[in-house]
Amino acid sequence: MRVSIGDCRLFVDVDGVGLVPDGRTMRQRPTLIALHGGPGLDHTSFKPEFGTLSDVAQIVYVDHRGQGRSDRSTPDRWNFAQWADDVVSLCDALGIEDPIVYGVSFGGMVALHYAVRHPGHASKVVLDSTAAVLDVPSMLEVFERLGGPKVAGVANRFWNEPTTGSFSQYVMECMPLYSRHPDPDGEQRSARSFEHGNFELFQHWSNGEQRTYDLTGSLDQVTARVLVLAGEDDPVTPVNGSRLIADALGADRARLEVFADCGHGVWRDQPDAAFSVLRDFITG
Repeated sequence: MRVSIGDCRLFVDVDGVGLVPDGRTMRQRPTLIALHGGPGLDHTSFKPEFGTLSDVAQIVYVDHRGQGRSDRSTPDRWNFAQWADDVVSLCDALGIEDPIVYGVSFGGMVALHYAVRHPGHASKVVLDSTAAVLDVPSMLEVFERLGGPKVAGVANRFWNEPTTGSFSQYVMECMPLYSRHPDPDGEQRSARSFEHGNFELFQHWSNGEQRTYDLTGSLDQVTARVLVLAGEDDPVTPVNGSRLIADALGADRARLEVFADCGHGVWRDQPDAAFSVLRDFITG
């Protein structure tokens, strides 16, 4: 379904019920808002795996503005501030209070901007494979460790000289290293995500705000409890960035979980361990 948030409509899908019988009353389950990566893709990469959490939370999948099945909006509104504000507008439209906001990769960056811009709105925030600032040297270090100097050179050219050619080579040489355990459904999952893709938005973001955003000086504004998830072998949002976030927030606000033999998007490479941690955080 599409939900109007004023100037555009966001595509939303729901997994699990919000109210469940509990003796003589109905108990409200927490609502987990799932923000997908990309950007320019959609929420479908979460399915069906994230449905395993529907016994402890109602999951609301969202296609970001300009992406997936949501309205395209306009390029001047394709930015972190707007995407973060859209989370609040969507909650207002759906009557969601005290959400748990989960974001992976680009979606995690949106979730972090949301936590900074709207302290007190979320009950909890989950940052999976996320960074508060672009750290190319750390990325190149991991790419070289996983794929050797040639792969690191390809990554270096893309991150420092973004062109159609350098991006195509990056897709072929570097992106296969994002995961340590290839997804047997990977080709079909990618096809589903690209079905309603917006490559123009990806270019707009990757040549602009991706390279300039820096929240390292604003993390003190986050008030929600935060779960930070990281893979030891994540080359595009290296674990150094996750540790930076957790250290800045402090142990009273942040819990850091680092997964061995794991790349980008921890629930993809280590689903059993990742969903166990997520379940504990949701219900704790």
